[in-house]
Amino acid sequence: MSDTHEHPVALSIDGQPTLFPSLPYDMHARTHGFIADEKIQKFVNKATLYRDGGRKAYTAKIFGEKHDDVRDLAGRIKQHTLDNLDYYLGQFIDNATAAGAQVHFAMDGAEANRICLDIAKREGIKLCVKSKSMVTEETHLVPEMEKAGIETVETDLGEFILQIDNDAPSHIVTPMIHKDKIAVAEAFQRVLGAEYTEDEKALTMIARRHLREKFRTADLGMSGGNFLIAESGSMVICTNEGNGRFCTTAPRVHIAFVGIEKLVPSYEHLAVFLKLLAKHATAQPLTVYTHMITGPKRAAETDGPEQVHIVLIDNGRTNVLKDEDYRMALRCIRCGACLNACPVYRKTTGHAYGAVYGGPIGAVITPLFKGLENYPDLPNASSLCGACYEACPVKIDLPQMLIKLRRDMVDQRVTGTLDRWMYKVGAIGLKHRWIYEHAGALQMKMLRMLAKDDGYLHSAPGPAKKWTEERDLPAPAKQNFRTWWKKRKKG
Repeated sequence: MSDTHEHPVALSIDGQPTLFPSLPYDMHARTHGFIADEKIQKFVNKATLYRDGGRKAYTAKIFGEKHDDVRDLAGRIKQHTLDNLDYYLGQFIDNATAAGAQVHFAMDGAEANRICLDIAKREGIKLCVKSKSMVTEETHLVPEMEKAGIETVETDLGEFILQIDNDAPSHIVTPMIHKDKIAVAEAFQRVLGAEYTEDEKALTMIARRHLREKFRTADLGMSGGNFLIAESGSMVICTNEGNGRFCTTAPRVHIAFVGIEKLVPSYEHLAVFLKLLAKHATAQPLTVYTHMITGPKRAAETDGPEQVHIVLIDNGRTNVLKDEDYRMALRCIRCGACLNACPVYRKTTGHAYGAVYGGPIGAVITPLFKGLENYPDLPNASSLCGACYEACPVKIDLPQMLIKLRRDMVDQRVTGTLDRWMYKVGAIGLKHRWIYEHAGALQMKMLRMLAKDDGYLHSAPGPAKKWTEERDLPAPAKQNFRTWWKKRKKG
């Protein structure tokens, strides 16, 4: 599918274009454009608050006081699997191969794409239908497929809309959280030649008619995988639209890109995650389609692919796996709950992170996957309020890892010289009471001098300037708590 319409400007997300104004990678600079966009602020704020509220209400209703126990169990299962990943990977490969699947291993995105293109070339593939997959976003598979002359169609409704609008996902679960029905209607009219309508059902039917023909004629189906079952060699795909089942049953060849961390030992363990995934992602009892695939179709079966290829992808994961400080991050089941709970994500929106994964989990795994020096802003894109930890169904301690990443930035000299100097001066002040008290008194006097008659600083000097760019800074009180307390004791 191609879109000949050219947008006036494009913003790169990990090298991929989007519809937003062109800004440098620096997250501070990128963020201003999104905060100033009232429409995006409205869409993202409404959607994330709705999802977060739904998660809290539904998990409380279903699990009650045992919710934390279930989260703890899920976290321990994932941690055990990660701690013994070599064993479970071997078990999965043996069982998947015995079931007729062909298993491949890719160290990075380029190798994964090459494996896919080699299979497509060998099989004479012309048309590929693709279900939602964050890993293929990591590897930038679709542009590589189209460059090779293979038409590749995103079939998740949100991803399909983003594809024809030359945009990129901004949320792990709800990729077009930043768009409304007007943007969809305009895209369908412009690219598909459809009659303009803002009726949601009519828009869905336009997409359905277009995609059904693609499903019918495609000879390759691409997918990701939510879970891999070691004991059976099975792959589990969880969707709400049914497009994942079409992609993996109608075409004669099925290729799945799956991160190596998606393993769970058995179906018994899988049940725990299925109980948590949809409830934390969209406040549902279960995803509408929970599709389990074990090898290609058998002789007696009427549908299903003739070939199943599972590409196990590293792409930085083993670097995280070997670091005990950060291994926990690989527990993530991509529910998106931490994004919905995060006040920073809610204001800056997903595209401001400049990477495939946004929000708290993105602020952790993107620097770990791609190098802290390449994404120095992300560890600081958090208020450390802890909402992400409370929302996480597998108890990933994201605030603690963000603090560790900030420590690593200083240790690895990723942080600028001025910032490191300020940290050292600040540390000296915090270690010596008299320096702390005198510095605080001096700061209080300076800020009061700079304040306007209304009692606020509208433009603060130095690092505090970033604060006053977005909000006014209240002037300090005439006396601090310590002085007030001393006077009170004397009185």
